[in-house]
Amino acid sequence: MLDHVTRLIVTMNVLTKAKQAAILKALTDGASIRATARMVGVSKTTVLKLLVEVGELCSIYQYHKLRNLPCKRIQADEIWAFVGAKQRNAKRLGDGDIWTFTAMCADTKLMVSWLVGDRSIENVHGFIRDLSERLTERVQITTDGNYAYFRAIKGAFGREGVDYSQLIKYYGSSEQGSGSRYSPGVVTGIEAHTMLGNPDPKHVSTSFVERQNLSMRMGMRRFTRLTNGFSRKVENHAYAVSLHFMVYNFCRAHGTLTKRAKGIHTTPAMAAGLTDRVWTIEELVGLLDPTTVLNYVS
Repeated sequence: MLDHVTRLIVTMNVLTKAKQAAILKALTDGASIRATARMVGVSKTTVLKLLVEVGELCSIYQYHKLRNLPCKRIQADEIWAFVGAKQRNAKRLGDGDIWTFTAMCADTKLMVSWLVGDRSIENVHGFIRDLSERLTERVQITTDGNYAYFRAIKGAFGREGVDYSQLIKYYGSSEQGSGSRYSPGVVTGIEAHTMLGNPDPKHVSTSFVERQNLSMRMGMRRFTRLTNGFSRKVENHAYAVSLHFMVYNFCRAHGTLTKRAKGIHTTPAMAAGLTDRVWTIEELVGLLDPTTVLNYVS
């Protein structure tokens, strides 16, 4: 790992910090690789290479930084995308459906943990185990009705160590019409089920994490439906997710948090006590210099 991160020092110094920041701003505002290359005046290869390098450093940084978090309420969900081709058309190994599991702190809006992979039981357990290792307090968790969550949460937190509810939503068909083929279903009913402990019914919700799903689709072109901006490699998809959450956690003031702080621009990382300021993209580029990240993996 040390040698691998050290090699990134050379490649990240090829572009100026201003160029790097311009590329990252475009990518995290939903621009495609091609559009970013045109706007900044660099090649597609350069854009993709920077995404991979910075995305990997974002993953390393947050893996070590997002620890000992005093979160009290967690909302967890998963969001679908695909790599290479949709599952029915997948021909290469690694192509097909890809899922991003996400866990958000409902109070600070911090994205605490995520995992990119298939929707397997092993990944659900790995995702929940990683979440449990980042928290210091007893926590209330809400997920959807995926039963694999129950076994994973019971295994990671213990039967008596967590308050856990499942929120099950029932969907009906949207209004029929020329555009109904691509319209989402309409929620026709909701049921909350206590699975473990004694969760507070007032806080049984997945609204915040589901709203983050929209932010992911708006902020990452490879998540946008009905476009050709999908990832060609699982690794690139995962690096884009890590970059997105780095910017979301540290660089973007959150409206609700800012209002709560009486107008002081506040990011989820600030609300969680991980930093004392809103980072700029330029600062992110500097702070993610591989020589700095080496301190986390040495």
